[in-house]
Amino acid sequence: MKVVAIGAHPDDIEIGIAGMTAQWTKEKTEVVYVDLTRAELSSNGDVETRRQEASAADDVLGVRRINLGFKDRGIDGGEEQLEAIVSLIRRERPTHLLYPYEVDRHPDHAACAHLVTEALFNAGIRKYLPELEAYRPESVYQYMINAHVEPDVCVDISDTIEVKTRALQCYASQFTPVDGVKTPLTDAYVERVIARERHFGSLIGVAYAEGLKRVRPYVVKQAGELA
Repeated sequence: MKVVAIGAHPDDIEIGIAGMTAQWTKEKTEVVYVDLTRAELSSNGDVETRRQEASAADDVLGVRRINLGFKDRGIDGGEEQLEAIVSLIRRERPTHLLYPYEVDRHPDHAACAHLVTEALFNAGIRKYLPELEAYRPESVYQYMINAHVEPDVCVDISDTIEVKTRALQCYASQFTPVDGVKTPLTDAYVERVIARERHFGSLIGVAYAEGLKRVRPYVVKQAGELA
């Protein structure tokens, strides 16, 4: 099994699924984080700081990270970007692919969602970029960054909530800046993320959970397989 998660900026994926990620990597599943931009327009921190913070989070979670270097606030869904995501999907060939839920206060998160949705379709078209074999992941989910909507799937992360917290704390420039611009991320943001996961956990009777939205219908081959 292999998991690829795509986000607009370093820290997006961790906000959504760091708990699940820690569970996967503990079981020796390969997890690849793909950041579309270097977040060079962030109100706090700079590109090098963000790179170092992402590297520290990688060490906490045990993931491999790719940065595609798209322009921050420049995720436009153009052909060059579409080809880059299709090529990535076909090269990595993930079993499971995750990307942001399209309803989000940050336009880059929504743009990332729309771009990946288009790329997932094109990745399965044999005559599109024919030099790379067509491929579609077995399952596709959307994770939540700033959204707090009813999830289709809740994954119990009670055993990895502390790992998720440590991964988020790696991004000190975003969440705990001593000097810098006040943003929605500096106002107890990590605490609010953890509170959200506590709420999702309450929906399934556990301490903490991460919520996902389904992109495709859940396939049940026989009634006896219903959860």
